[in-house]
Amino acid sequence: MRYAYYPGCSLHQSGEEYDHSLHAVCEKLDVELVEIEKWVCCGSTAAHNKSKLLGASLPMANLALLPKMELDEVVVPCPECFSKLKTAQHNVKEDKNFRKDVADVIQTECNEDALVSHPLKILSQEPLLSKIPTAIQRDLSNLKVVCYYGCLITRPAKIAAFDNCEYPETMDRVLQAAGVTTLDWDYKTACCGASLAMSKPDIVVNLSHKLIEGAKAVGADAIVVACPFCHMNLDARQPDMEKEFGTAPEMPVLYFTQLMAYSFGVEQKELEVNKHMTDTQSVFDKINAPTEEETAPTEKEEDFFEELHSHK
Repeated sequence: MRYAYYPGCSLHQSGEEYDHSLHAVCEKLDVELVEIEKWVCCGSTAAHNKSKLLGASLPMANLALLPKMELDEVVVPCPECFSKLKTAQHNVKEDKNFRKDVADVIQTECNEDALVSHPLKILSQEPLLSKIPTAIQRDLSNLKVVCYYGCLITRPAKIAAFDNCEYPETMDRVLQAAGVTTLDWDYKTACCGASLAMSKPDIVVNLSHKLIEGAKAVGADAIVVACPFCHMNLDARQPDMEKEFGTAPEMPVLYFTQLMAYSFGVEQKELEVNKHMTDTQSVFDKINAPTEEETAPTEKEEDFFEELHSHK
């Protein structure tokens, strides 16, 4: 299986561990991701706030490069980029005049029919979903996590056309296939504050703290995400939460691809968890803790202790 790959700015910078672990997972599943040559920024929040035309032209310029690669589907792991590419496609499809304006800016035809997919979509569908269990090399069944989807992967529902916008389950299915226990909780798509990180950090701290408390309430060992912005808010803001609320959350936050890659045999140091602000070692300690079967005495040991006891 071969897909075009659009990493966007975050996965080459703050979300580098997401990029590397996704490639590791795809390699284990025989999926080839071909990075779009000379891709440009999707525009993120800044472009569409400045100009609707600019906000659509940047994503469409990237999609216009797919035919040269002889590929019609692109994998986009960053939800912000995913949302911007899908929204641009929607807008040029809805308005012929706008499509012409965008085509004039990018100096080529708009590729509004390209398939824009989040990694969770391709991993949750056949044949890959059935292939995931065959790649498992480590038992992660000791671990209990909550899946946090955030706002953008599933919304707006008409544009994203991915999963259920109120109660998504694709990440749960993918992680369960990799041997991870996922817990039900009420905050799957609640906002973490996202782009308010710089302008309204107090709101981000409050919203992200509620998410962590929700995860703790159901007994989660970690929160698993699919977004660099969500990861940053939940992970890096924990010292601010301690200052605000008096206790350190100490909640590990991992990308779903990091857990999958670890399940597939990738070593812990290769997952780049050292880049995270909140320590994740408790996750790996939980995974590698001996089971009750492993700690139970063997029949020979039981006979020895029984004989020892009888001598006393």
